Amino acid sequence: MLLVLVLVLVYVVATGTGSRDTPVDSAASSPAPTPTSASSGEVTPTTTRSPTDVSLSTPPAGGAATTGQASQPAKILKLADHPILQDPNAGLANRACPLPGWQSTPEGAKAFFTAARQCLDAAWEPFLRAYNLPFTPPRLHFPAAASFDTQCGKINVSISTAAYYCEGDLYLPYDGLQTEQYGNAPGVYLALFAHEYGHHVQELAGIMDAAWERIYAEGQDSPAGQEMSRRKELQAQCFSGMFLGAHVDQGGSITRAMYDAAWYDQETRGDDTSGTHDHGSNANYAKWWRAGAYDNRIVDCNTFAAPSGDVA
Repeated sequence: MLLVLVLVLVYVVATGTGSRDTPVDSAASSPAPTPTSASSGEVTPTTTRSPTDVSLSTPPAGGAATTGQASQPAKILKLADHPILQDPNAGLANRACPLPGWQSTPEGAKAFFTAARQCLDAAWEPFLRAYNLPFTPPRLHFPAAASFDTQCGKINVSISTAAYYCEGDLYLPYDGLQTEQYGNAPGVYLALFAHEYGHHVQELAGIMDAAWERIYAEGQDSPAGQEMSRRKELQAQCFSGMFLGAHVDQGGSITRAMYDAAWYDQETRGDDTSGTHDHGSNANYAKWWRAGAYDNRIVDCNTFAAPSGDVA
């Protein structure tokens, strides 16, 4: 089979643990190594590399589950050596993503994220199926109450709960988005959503299952368990960057202004802001997102093979 991939550019396993991401302010962090720096010392979001057609002469290694003569897609419970992280030329196809204009209302947010999910589905489904991995879209929920129930337990909406992913369900409480702070910033909201969708990609591929096995074996609050959590979170950051990098300036709704807003916003997120130790420092949070956005190569998202300092 010949596969042509075009380049440029919280989860929970069945044990019942979720993840959330926070839109918060913080001091700017160090830039990713690849983009240039402006004379002011600020990081300049450079143009992503030109698209390249890449042909794979053999099908990528997939997770085939054999039933009689039929090969069915199946997860592959691996981390650094996962098949999707091995091909140096693999990335997301460049596509136009049509989105409605952002409106800071619950109805407007719902319309925006529903359309964004269709773009993310179109980006990630062919990629995963090329490796004989399963694909189903995440189920979107837009809770309006002060708390909501999930398979992972009751979640209280606050400024620390911008989005929540659990068992194929992606929750987007409007009050957690902090629209009073971010206002008309669709690039910021899109990057946040693409991060959560990145956890869904990890779930479908089997990476998240493998990561949680390690976390529970080490202990969630142990240094090793927290490092593993950071590795999976920073990979979701990189996947988010890949998506925006593959879709910016492609004739759809993802403009350079949206991309730039998302680029700079990553500096405001991470453990330095939240005071936790399970998502990565603000510097690394920005660095991994930018790595995905700049090159759109999934090998650049192999956080599980990175030195500990790069996922601190």
